[in-house]
Amino acid sequence: MDHQIELGYLVLELPDPDPVAAVLTDVVGLVPGEPAAGAATWRDDDRVHRVIVEAGPANDAAAVGFEAVDEAAFDATAARLQAAGIEVEEGTDEDLARRRVDRLLRTTAPWGTAIELVLGLADAPVPFASPLVPGGFLTDGVGFGHVVFATTAFDQSVRFLTEGFGFVQSDWLEMELAPGIDLEVRFFHCNARHHTIALAKAPFELPQALHHVMVEMNERDDVGEAFDRTWATDLAIPNGLGRHDNDGMFSFYLQTPAGFQIEVGHGARVVDDGWDDDRRYDQISAWGHQPLRQP
Repeated sequence: MDHQIELGYLVLELPDPDPVAAVLTDVVGLVPGEPAAGAATWRDDDRVHRVIVEAGPANDAAAVGFEAVDEAAFDATAARLQAAGIEVEEGTDEDLARRRVDRLLRTTAPWGTAIELVLGLADAPVPFASPLVPGGFLTDGVGFGHVVFATTAFDQSVRFLTEGFGFVQSDWLEMELAPGIDLEVRFFHCNARHHTIALAKAPFELPQALHHVMVEMNERDDVGEAFDRTWATDLAIPNGLGRHDNDGMFSFYLQTPAGFQIEVGHGARVVDDGWDDDRRYDQISAWGHQPLRQP
């Protein structure tokens, strides 16, 4: 497999960061990291930060960082972006310090989010350990999780990911949500994780482009305990425990006070060199994922 990049970090810009901060720490079980240029950060492994939360009006994902696995992969991805006609700008010294990386190129996705190609994301000064997730999170060689965005610029966004960043489609979902309302989602991988990013075709502009971010736990029981912690709050649970049909992920979804969702999962399928299951699915879940509690 041509493994050149993986999901490095997600930057959120939120008018009121504190309620989301509590969810990340006390419910999901991420560990607070060092502040970065006034922003709060969280970790799910030994890297210095994986989620960065900045105060601001957007109430959405402000940036996504894709980390190249080495210098050659960074240069190859940069060349691919140039060949695809995608404009990029070099990160400043201030950008490098804020993101804790050695190199950075920035562009803007068709759905409006800044996309950063980075190299050398720093390690944290202390090893990762979460008191709420004793089994830890699956990140080694696959990045910190996955992200899903909804966009009306669907075809342009697909080309941006595949031609610009070298993502490969894993499979896709097409189904009727309700009479006259169709859902199409395309899932893309860049390493062994079934999808690092997915795109949903939006019928109209939505208040948030970010639908959800996923973190994958190493132990199934840690997912169950995270669900119990969520149930003990008043957070909305758009989807209870279930298993997805395409990636096989056992998971549930909580809705943050900012509106975007967090999927907490375990045990997704792995993409390998022989992957030949790029096909259409007509249901989101093999079982479960029923709505349990609305906002």
